[in-house]
Amino acid sequence: MRVTHRAVIATLAFLAAVGVEGGSPPSLPGGASSCPGEMARVPGGLFRMGVNDGQPEEAPVHQVSLPSFCMDRDQVTIAEFARFVKATGYKTTAEREGWSGVFRLHAGAWDKVNGADWRHPDGPGSAGKPNEPVTQISWEDATAYAHWANKRLPSEAEFEYAARGGLEGKKYAWGDELRPHGKDKANLWQGTFPTKNTAADGFAERAPVGSFAPNAYGLFDMTGNVWEWTADWFDASYYGKSPRYNPRGPESGQYRVIRGGSWVCSEDACQGYRVAAINQTAPDSGLNNLGFRCARDVF
Repeated sequence: MRVTHRAVIATLAFLAAVGVEGGSPPSLPGGASSCPGEMARVPGGLFRMGVNDGQPEEAPVHQVSLPSFCMDRDQVTIAEFARFVKATGYKTTAEREGWSGVFRLHAGAWDKVNGADWRHPDGPGSAGKPNEPVTQISWEDATAYAHWANKRLPSEAEFEYAARGGLEGKKYAWGDELRPHGKDKANLWQGTFPTKNTAADGFAERAPVGSFAPNAYGLFDMTGNVWEWTADWFDASYYGKSPRYNPRGPESGQYRVIRGGSWVCSEDACQGYRVAAINQTAPDSGLNNLGFRCARDVF
């Protein structure tokens, strides 16, 4: 595991292209077709997944059918993750390893930082706000939280479908213009990457969840702020053989799919904020621009 964790830092540049009370997980409602209050019900349906004019792994466009499911309205916050840790005593991958990956805003570069973890996302002495998305979370950490919360990670197909919010074939989650009428729609990098972030959207790094308007399904930050783990393994050729109904990704792999882009994504690098954009990283990766949200079946 240490070998793969070190290997992640070698590819960090590519990835650029607390205290709360309570000791039990969120309660679930009795209704079989309802979602907990912190989740939105995403109606099932057909959609065209992927693009033919993007990266090779984003093609071909193919039709996917999904049943209805529940999705967290927001990315899991530091406060919510703290509640989980308080209840379980859980130690994250970064805490066990003693370091994690940090994009240093003022240096404009990725670095291996001792002492970086979910409480100190930018390294020792740093502290995220309770309502910021929790970061420095590995796939294992995200899965552990989801299990405790009686939820699961979304599949890649669920994530893209939910992010589109019912808009078919659009480049971004809100349409085909990155900044319609000059208005920022998500927390992204403005300026020249990696030397200058103008923070024109109001945020130089992570923003509190829900800082931008939700999509038609009532979901916030499906684009930008932080990348989000999905349940799926990554396979660059998967779309050519993906099942039509409720695909769950390859059976095995080396990397897990992450989606949505982050505050480190800019127009001149990454562009991971395109709604069909795919990225991947080792399951033990922890980064200060990578978090997650949960999903749940509707029975």
